Amino acid sequence: MNEVPTSAATPPPAQPATRRPGGRSARVRAAVHQAVTDLIAERGYGTFTVAEVAARAGVADSSVYRRWGTLEALLMDVVVSRLTEHSPMPNTGSLAGDLRDFAAKAAEDVSGPDGLALLRTVVTVLAAGPSGETARDRFLAARSEQIQGMLDRARARGEDAPDVLEVLDVVLAPMYVRVLFGVGPLTPDYIDGLVDRVLVRRPG
Repeated sequence: MNEVPTSAATPPPAQPATRRPGGRSARVRAAVHQAVTDLIAERGYGTFTVAEVAARAGVADSSVYRRWGTLEALLMDVVVSRLTEHSPMPNTGSLAGDLRDFAAKAAEDVSGPDGLALLRTVVTVLAAGPSGETARDRFLAARSEQIQGMLDRARARGEDAPDVLEVLDVVLAPMYVRVLFGVGPLTPDYIDGLVDRVLVRRPG
């Protein structure tokens, strides 16, 4: 029996390319987000362009426009990411523990080096007519979805949980207002007091 020449042998099937976690798209998003955060902290909102963001991030203007479309959309993506994606919801095993951890992390986010600048950006973008309304809806949807998951877990444990709007009104809104208007620091006692208002009518 004749052997098949090596050169004519069927090559082994090609192995699928290994995808690196995140990939280039994730790296570009991270670089652009960091550039926006730095520019907001240095100059405030309304003092830089997409071209300046792209230059600082080391990407082409066209990449930014293709992905986000407008500077306002990019800014809100940064804010939503900072205040939601970077703040995973706690799962301590109790509603009180979850709310206290959530409130403490939210306070840390908005009172950090870039917190005030990001909150001011939120206010400015939200005031931008129809595009602001879209940004508002996206921000609230992302934040509400996170909070809802935490509250659903509490109810599954048999706890009497508040609704999302109550958490937004009683816990988050006062912190945002305090930071925006500079009327006082977000001390641990202050944050715990906000959570206590939500828990006061609920056992445990």
